[in-house]
Amino acid sequence: MVGRLLLRGMIVGALAGIFVFAFAHIFGEPLVDWAIGFEAKAAQAAGEAPEPEIVSRATQAGIGLFTGSVIFSTAIGGLFALVFSFIYGRISPLGARATAALLGLAAFVAISVVPDIKYPANPPAVGNPDTIGARTELFFVMIVASIVGMIVAVGFARRLTARYGSWNGAIIAGIGYIAFIALIQYLLPSINEVPEHFSAVVLWRFRLTSLGMHAILWTTLGLAFGAWAERQLPQTRYRNASLRRA
Repeated sequence: MVGRLLLRGMIVGALAGIFVFAFAHIFGEPLVDWAIGFEAKAAQAAGEAPEPEIVSRATQAGIGLFTGSVIFSTAIGGLFALVFSFIYGRISPLGARATAALLGLAAFVAISVVPDIKYPANPPAVGNPDTIGARTELFFVMIVASIVGMIVAVGFARRLTARYGSWNGAIIAGIGYIAFIALIQYLLPSINEVPEHFSAVVLWRFRLTSLGMHAILWTTLGLAFGAWAERQLPQTRYRNASLRRA
Protein backbone atom coordinates (compact mmCIF):
# COMPACT_ATOMS: atom_id res chain seq x y z
CA MET A 1 0.00 0.00 0.00
CA VAL A 2 2.81 2.41 0.84
CA GLY A 3 4.39 1.69 -2.53
CA ARG A 4 1.19 2.60 -4.37
CA LEU A 5 0.84 5.79 -2.34
CA LEU A 6 4.47 6.64 -3.09
CA LEU A 7 3.87 6.21 -6.81
CA ARG A 8 0.74 8.35 -6.66
CA GLY A 9 2.58 11.02 -4.72
CA MET A 10 5.33 11.14 -7.35
CA ILE A 11 2.80 11.34 -10.18
CA VAL A 12 0.93 14.18 -8.47
CA GLY A 13 4.27 15.82 -7.74
CA ALA A 14 5.18 15.69 -11.43
CA LEU A 15 1.83 17.28 -12.28
CA ALA A 16 2.48 19.98 -9.68
CA GLY A 17 5.89 20.54 -11.26
CA ILE A 18 4.24 21.31 -14.60
CA PHE A 19 1.98 23.86 -12.91
CA VAL A 20 4.96 25.37 -11.10
CA PHE A 21 6.91 25.62 -14.36
CA ALA A 22 4.06 27.38 -16.14
CA PHE A 23 3.66 29.88 -13.31
CA ALA A 24 7.41 30.52 -12.99
CA HIS A 25 7.88 30.84 -16.74
CA ILE A 26 5.08 33.40 -17.10
CA PHE A 27 5.57 35.46 -13.96
CA GLY A 28 9.10 34.73 -12.74
CA GLU A 29 11.35 34.68 -15.79
CA PRO A 30 10.69 38.30 -16.86
CA LEU A 31 11.81 39.39 -13.39
CA VAL A 32 14.94 37.24 -13.68
CA ASP A 33 15.72 38.84 -17.07
CA TRP A 34 15.36 42.30 -15.53
CA ALA A 35 17.67 41.38 -12.65
CA ILE A 36 20.28 39.93 -15.03
CA GLY A 37 20.14 43.12 -17.07
CA PHE A 38 20.63 45.18 -13.91
CA GLU A 39 23.62 43.03 -12.95
CA ALA A 40 25.17 43.37 -16.41
CA LYS A 41 24.79 47.15 -16.35
CA ALA A 42 26.35 47.34 -12.88
CA ALA A 43 29.31 45.22 -14.02
CA GLN A 44 29.74 47.35 -17.13
CA ALA A 45 29.70 50.54 -15.07
CA ALA A 46 32.37 49.07 -12.80
CA GLY A 47 34.55 48.20 -15.79
CA GLU A 48 34.21 44.45 -15.26
CA ALA A 49 34.22 42.01 -18.15
CA PRO A 50 30.90 40.22 -18.73
CA GLU A 51 30.78 36.65 -17.50
CA PRO A 52 30.61 33.97 -20.21
CA GLU A 53 27.14 32.50 -20.73
CA ILE A 54 27.62 28.75 -20.23
CA VAL A 55 23.92 28.00 -20.63
CA SER A 56 21.73 30.27 -22.73
CA ARG A 57 18.85 32.13 -21.12
CA ALA A 58 16.44 30.42 -23.52
CA THR A 59 17.56 27.03 -22.21
CA GLN A 60 17.47 28.18 -18.60
CA ALA A 61 13.96 29.63 -18.90
CA GLY A 62 12.70 26.73 -21.02
CA ILE A 63 13.82 23.13 -20.77
CA GLY A 64 16.09 23.81 -17.81
CA LEU A 65 13.34 25.34 -15.71
CA PHE A 66 10.87 22.65 -16.79
CA THR A 67 13.24 19.80 -15.94
CA GLY A 68 14.21 21.26 -12.58
CA SER A 69 10.60 22.00 -11.62
CA VAL A 70 9.30 18.54 -12.53
CA ILE A 71 12.18 16.58 -10.96
CA PHE A 72 12.10 18.59 -7.74
CA SER A 73 8.32 18.41 -7.45
CA THR A 74 8.30 14.68 -8.18
CA ALA A 75 10.78 14.08 -5.37
CA ILE A 76 8.77 16.28 -3.00
CA GLY A 77 5.62 14.40 -4.00
CA GLY A 78 7.26 11.10 -3.04
CA LEU A 79 8.32 12.46 0.33
CA PHE A 80 4.85 13.90 0.84
CA ALA A 81 3.31 10.47 0.22
CA LEU A 82 5.69 8.80 2.67
CA VAL A 83 4.92 11.32 5.41
CA PHE A 84 1.21 10.95 4.68
CA SER A 85 1.50 7.16 4.98
CA PHE A 86 3.17 7.57 8.37
CA ILE A 87 0.72 10.04 9.91
CA TYR A 88 -2.53 8.83 8.35
CA GLY A 89 -4.74 7.42 11.08
CA ARG A 90 -2.13 8.06 13.79
CA ILE A 91 -2.67 11.68 14.79
CA SER A 92 -6.37 12.23 14.07
CA PRO A 93 -9.52 10.50 12.82
CA LEU A 94 -9.61 12.65 9.70
CA GLY A 95 -10.05 11.01 6.31
CA ALA A 96 -7.41 10.79 3.60
CA ARG A 97 -8.45 13.98 1.81
CA ALA A 98 -8.53 16.12 4.97
CA THR A 99 -5.26 14.64 6.24
CA ALA A 100 -3.48 15.37 2.96
CA ALA A 101 -4.87 18.90 2.85
CA LEU A 102 -3.72 19.65 6.40
CA LEU A 103 -0.32 18.08 5.69
CA GLY A 104 0.05 20.28 2.60
CA LEU A 105 -0.90 23.37 4.59
CA ALA A 106 1.50 22.51 7.42
CA ALA A 107 4.32 21.84 4.95
CA PHE A 108 3.66 25.13 3.14
CA VAL A 109 3.83 27.06 6.41
CA ALA A 110 6.81 25.22 7.90
CA ILE A 111 8.96 24.80 4.77
CA SER A 112 8.00 27.80 2.66
CA VAL A 113 6.38 30.67 4.57
CA VAL A 114 8.32 30.66 7.85
CA PRO A 115 11.85 30.42 6.35
CA ASP A 116 10.86 32.94 3.68
CA ILE A 117 9.97 35.50 6.33
CA LYS A 118 13.54 35.51 7.64
CA TYR A 119 15.45 34.72 4.45
CA PRO A 120 13.28 35.53 1.40
CA ALA A 121 14.22 34.47 -2.10
CA ASN A 122 16.37 36.88 -4.11
CA PRO A 123 16.75 37.32 -7.86
CA PRO A 124 20.13 37.55 -9.62
CA ALA A 125 22.19 40.61 -8.70
CA VAL A 126 20.92 40.47 -5.10
CA GLY A 127 23.39 38.95 -2.67
CA ASN A 128 27.13 38.81 -2.22
CA PRO A 129 28.70 35.74 -3.90
CA ASP A 130 31.17 35.48 -1.01
CA THR A 131 28.34 34.89 1.50
CA ILE A 132 26.32 32.36 -0.48
CA GLY A 133 27.56 29.47 1.66
CA ALA A 134 26.64 31.18 4.93
CA ARG A 135 23.27 32.29 3.56
CA THR A 136 22.45 28.76 2.41
CA GLU A 137 23.36 27.31 5.81
CA LEU A 138 21.22 29.85 7.65
CA PHE A 139 18.29 29.18 5.34
CA PHE A 140 18.42 25.43 5.97
CA VAL A 141 18.82 26.00 9.71
CA MET A 142 15.60 28.01 9.56
CA ILE A 143 13.85 25.21 7.65
CA VAL A 144 14.97 22.54 10.11
CA ALA A 145 13.97 24.65 13.11
CA SER A 146 10.57 25.33 11.54
CA ILE A 147 9.91 21.64 10.79
CA VAL A 148 10.99 20.55 14.27
CA GLY A 149 8.84 23.26 15.82
CA MET A 150 5.86 22.17 13.74
CA ILE A 151 6.28 18.50 14.75
CA VAL A 152 6.53 19.43 18.43
CA ALA A 153 3.52 21.72 18.13
CA VAL A 154 1.41 18.93 16.59
CA GLY A 155 2.40 16.53 19.36
CA PHE A 156 1.70 19.20 21.95
CA ALA A 157 -1.73 19.87 20.42
CA ARG A 158 -2.63 16.19 20.64
CA ARG A 159 -1.81 16.14 24.34
CA LEU A 160 -3.80 19.32 24.99
CA THR A 161 -6.84 18.12 23.05
CA ALA A 162 -7.85 15.60 25.70
CA ARG A 163 -7.89 18.32 28.35
CA TYR A 164 -8.93 21.49 26.56
CA GLY A 165 -10.63 20.27 23.38
CA SER A 166 -9.47 20.29 19.76
CA TRP A 167 -9.82 24.02 19.07
CA ASN A 168 -8.23 25.22 22.29
CA GLY A 169 -5.47 22.65 22.06
CA ALA A 170 -4.67 23.70 18.49
CA ILE A 171 -4.68 27.39 19.41
CA ILE A 172 -2.35 26.92 22.38
CA ALA A 173 0.03 24.76 20.35
CA GLY A 174 -0.08 27.29 17.49
CA ILE A 175 0.84 30.12 19.84
CA GLY A 176 3.72 28.04 21.14
CA TYR A 177 4.93 27.40 17.60
CA ILE A 178 4.78 31.11 16.74
CA ALA A 179 6.68 32.01 19.91
CA PHE A 180 9.36 29.41 19.13
CA ILE A 181 9.76 30.63 15.54
CA ALA A 182 9.93 34.24 16.70
CA LEU A 183 12.74 33.34 19.08
CA ILE A 184 14.69 31.44 16.43
CA GLN A 185 14.33 34.26 13.92
CA TYR A 186 15.45 36.76 16.55
CA LEU A 187 18.57 34.72 17.34
CA LEU A 188 19.59 34.07 13.73
CA PRO A 189 21.46 36.90 11.99
CA SER A 190 19.71 39.03 9.41
CA ILE A 191 21.00 39.39 5.85
CA ASN A 192 20.53 42.52 3.80
CA GLU A 193 22.56 42.57 0.60
CA VAL A 194 20.19 44.32 -1.79
CA PRO A 195 22.21 46.62 -4.07
CA GLU A 196 21.50 50.30 -4.11
CA HIS A 197 19.08 51.41 -6.84
CA PHE A 198 17.71 47.87 -7.29
CA SER A 199 14.00 48.08 -8.01
CA ALA A 200 11.94 47.43 -4.89
CA VAL A 201 8.98 46.50 -7.09
CA VAL A 202 10.96 43.82 -8.94
CA LEU A 203 12.33 42.46 -5.68
CA TRP A 204 8.86 42.30 -4.11
CA ARG A 205 7.32 40.65 -7.19
CA PHE A 206 10.12 38.10 -7.40
CA ARG A 207 9.71 37.11 -3.77
CA LEU A 208 5.94 36.94 -4.16
CA THR A 209 6.33 34.79 -7.28
CA SER A 210 8.69 32.46 -5.46
CA LEU A 211 6.18 32.04 -2.66
CA GLY A 212 3.45 31.49 -5.25
CA MET A 213 5.43 28.61 -6.76
CA HIS A 214 5.57 26.92 -3.36
CA ALA A 215 1.86 27.55 -2.84
CA ILE A 216 1.05 25.84 -6.15
CA LEU A 217 3.24 22.86 -5.26
CA TRP A 218 1.80 22.24 -1.79
CA THR A 219 -1.78 23.01 -2.81
CA THR A 220 -1.64 20.53 -5.67
CA LEU A 221 -0.12 17.87 -3.44
CA GLY A 222 -2.55 18.48 -0.60
CA LEU A 223 -5.68 18.44 -2.76
CA ALA A 224 -4.92 16.16 -5.71
CA PHE A 225 -3.01 13.53 -3.75
CA GLY A 226 -5.67 13.50 -1.03
CA ALA A 227 -8.47 12.99 -3.55
CA TRP A 228 -6.56 10.17 -5.26
CA ALA A 229 -5.51 8.50 -1.99
CA GLU A 230 -9.08 8.59 -0.70
CA ARG A 231 -10.06 6.00 -3.32
CA GLN A 232 -7.56 3.58 -1.79
CA LEU A 233 -8.15 4.62 1.83
CA PRO A 234 -11.89 5.29 2.16
CA GLN A 235 -11.86 4.96 5.96
CA THR A 236 -9.36 6.13 8.57
CA ARG A 237 -7.30 3.51 10.31
CA TYR A 238 -7.46 5.72 13.41
CA ARG A 239 -11.11 4.86 14.03
CA ASN A 240 -10.67 1.22 13.16
CA ALA A 241 -7.74 0.95 15.58
CA SER A 242 -9.89 2.49 18.32
CA LEU A 243 -12.58 -0.10 17.71
CA ARG A 244 -10.04 -2.90 17.91
CA ARG A 245 -8.69 -1.61 21.20
CA ALA A 246 -12.22 -1.33 22.54
